[in-house]
Amino acid sequence: MTTFVLVHGAWHGGWCWDRVAPLLRAAGHEVHAPTLTGLSERGHLLSPLVGLDTHVEDVVRLVEVLGLTDVVLVGHSYAGQVVTAVADRLPGAIAQRVYLDAFVGDDGEAARDLLPATVEHHWAESAAEQGFGWLVPVRKLSVLGVTEQADVDWLLPKLTPHPWKTYTDPLRLTGAVDAVPAGFVECVSWMRVFAGQADRARERGWPVRELATGHEAMVTAPAELADALLDLAGRVPALAAEKEA
Repeated sequence: MTTFVLVHGAWHGGWCWDRVAPLLRAAGHEVHAPTLTGLSERGHLLSPLVGLDTHVEDVVRLVEVLGLTDVVLVGHSYAGQVVTAVADRLPGAIAQRVYLDAFVGDDGEAARDLLPATVEHHWAESAAEQGFGWLVPVRKLSVLGVTEQADVDWLLPKLTPHPWKTYTDPLRLTGAVDAVPAGFVECVSWMRVFAGQADRARERGWPVRELATGHEAMVTAPAELADALLDLAGRVPALAAEKEA
């Protein structure tokens, strides 16, 4: 049995994995999907002080307090930064790190440094003009590849602005993370903001899987994503096994 810890990206909460988690559990694995401080149902804890270190501590504390081991740590989008830092802090507990259309950062790099220049400019401008200088407003879901109205209706009421500090805080790594195996899942049916990060993963020799869906794969392609996660984790994909039965 593997323990999956699924970490959401900007604006979301742990609930965004609700369509993926049951598939992983049906394959016999344990799943945790925390909501990071200051977001969604934990939005009451939001302040200008919430930064990358806050979110890293959220996940480190989850792993340590619950005594989790053999963890497959999955980070979506912004949470690639979180996954990297957590694996650097707890290399003995993390068996695999998976980046789902996510940042693949090095020591000293902030998330904003890894965005394409036009996207980084838009985010910084949005934070300055609409987010009081410290918040990134929720983006239109259509830009992220979510087009089904039922999906929009499920997501939109739960999304909250994201603290910009998490994008400006640099990673501080010891190098221990390099001993933790990694893989990447790229969502290719949208504007592909993370194509450069997928290329970085390939350059490092990581396995890269492509999903023909938008950025919100956990919502728009949960079965395909679950299979990709199980495959990267070295397990028999749940849905493939069902098809063969």
